[in-house]
Amino acid sequence: MHARPEPPPRREPDDDPEAPDPVIGPSKPRLLKLLGPGLITGASDDDPSGIATYSQAGAQFGYGLAWTLLFSYPLMTAIQMISARIGRTTGHGIAGVLRRHYPRWLMLATVAVLLVANVINLGADLGAMADAVTLLLPGPRWPYILGFTLLCIGLQVFLQYARYVAVLKWLTLALLAYFVALATVHVDWVALAEGLLLLRPQGGADYLTGIVAILGTTISPYLFFWQAAEEVEDLHTHPRRQDLLDAPRQGKGALHRIRLDTLVGMALSNLVALAILATTAATLHPAGVTQIDTSAQAAEALRPIAGDFAFAVFAVGILGTGLLAVPVLAGSGAYALGEALHWPTGFSRRWREAKAFYATVALATLVGMALNFSGVNPIAALYWSAVLNGVAAVPVMVVIMLAAARRDIMGDFAIRGWLRRLGWLATGAMGLAVAGMFATWL
Repeated sequence: MHARPEPPPRREPDDDPEAPDPVIGPSKPRLLKLLGPGLITGASDDDPSGIATYSQAGAQFGYGLAWTLLFSYPLMTAIQMISARIGRTTGHGIAGVLRRHYPRWLMLATVAVLLVANVINLGADLGAMADAVTLLLPGPRWPYILGFTLLCIGLQVFLQYARYVAVLKWLTLALLAYFVALATVHVDWVALAEGLLLLRPQGGADYLTGIVAILGTTISPYLFFWQAAEEVEDLHTHPRRQDLLDAPRQGKGALHRIRLDTLVGMALSNLVALAILATTAATLHPAGVTQIDTSAQAAEALRPIAGDFAFAVFAVGILGTGLLAVPVLAGSGAYALGEALHWPTGFSRRWREAKAFYATVALATLVGMALNFSGVNPIAALYWSAVLNGVAAVPVMVVIMLAAARRDIMGDFAIRGWLRRLGWLATGAMGLAVAGMFATWL
């Protein structure tokens, strides 16, 4: 008589804590389960202000600055991965860690600069989205600005968190528009490869400013705060996940997911940036169009050179990326302020449970909208938001690196080895970029 086979081992809830809880959503392919905060963060980096920066680089220097996107990829990946690890390990966002372990003045100064830069960027992005619509559907821009503002606030305040994240993931598909636009123009692939792989410095302040602008666009403080905060949100949303200080056995799976999520998200971000740069380098630069101040101007300039289809695809991409970036800008600022002042925070809470947090989201978006009717020059607003982001990034990155290496904060998950070295390299590169920016003013 054959022995009765042993039943399969009982699966404990913590065996796969990185998989979404089945109550929250249906089963999906494994890769889609793993992608989340890193994917959304990377995609939001290509917001309308970023599109303007990459378009200007391609129009002015052709393929000559393509190497910056290859250079920045490991740096931005490292600092975003470290930010995510802080959130997943401690159960607190970056502002929460600052409040617990650093002087109050440092925390408040960091959050204040972040909020100012985010609000200016919000206003510029809302204006750019309205400008893109007026290119497709001519008319006054103010109804579009108002409509986008109310839509973004409504999605964040009233949509259930799991569905809200799903909406943001679907919006990342808008980035495909720039690969389509690239496919419609004639690219000198040899020149692009040389620009990507060979560093050929050019003299002049404009070239240095272009490098600073690209680094400042790809490595921005709001991205650090957002990805760390979303890791904390996921702890609240997925009951089987705990912060790694309390559940170190979850560390291997959690760090693997963060690494893959961030690598994919930042790769998508830089590939889209490269597609935008290459599109304008292949069309605007040879035509002598070397000055692009906004993303809408880039789309409009493409029409007579690359045709109506490339123009329309480029403009539609601005709308999709704006709808993705505006909530990230407003949300990262609300997370930072809420943690700094010890409010209940998070989109996983209902608005009645976190009124101050949601009020900050709405107010930041409304103030950004108001900037479009205040007479503030949108081009100057983009410039100064980039300046503030660049200046704020350096001290924030220093604090992040110091905190992530402290065992009293991170326990056994304190960063070391290659990740720590890359993080400090990214911090040093941003420091040099800011110093270079100031040098161009002298």
